[in-house]
Amino acid sequence: MALIAPRVTAGLPADDARNLARSLEDSNDITVFVDGTVHRLPNEARDAVVDLLARLSRGETVTVSSVEEMLTTSQAADLAGISHTYLRNMTDRGEIPVEYRGTHRRIRQAAIMAWLETQKKRQQAELSAGDDAG
Repeated sequence: MALIAPRVTAGLPADDARNLARSLEDSNDITVFVDGTVHRLPNEARDAVVDLLARLSRGETVTVSSVEEMLTTSQAADLAGISHTYLRNMTDRGEIPVEYRGTHRRIRQAAIMAWLETQKKRQQAELSAGDDAG
C-alpha cells in the first residue's frame, strides 16, 4: 500500500490568518461539512484539525502526511495471536512482507490485518465446505 505524498500548504495571508485566529479563540468546536452533510469528528481527528488550523492562523507553512504503522515482530505476533517464531518463519517464507531496520524486522500493521482477513475467509470457506459435505 503506497502512502499519499505529503501536501504542503503555505502560510495564510496575514488578514486570513488573523480572522482564523479570532475564530479559534476560546473554541475547539469545529463543524465539518462534506457534500452538505454535517459530520462530528472523533476527538483525535478534531484535535488534529484544530492544531492544523491554529498553525495556519499563525501564518505557518504546514505539511500534512500520513504514517503507516510499523510493528515489531513481537507486536505483530501479538496482534495476529500467533507465536513470534511462527511469524518470523512466515516472513522468511515470504507469506507476510517484512522490512528491515538494520537487523530488526518491521511489519506493516496493514499486512498483518490482511493476513488475518485471509485466515478468516479461509476458515469460513472450510466451514462452508464441511456443512455442504454433511
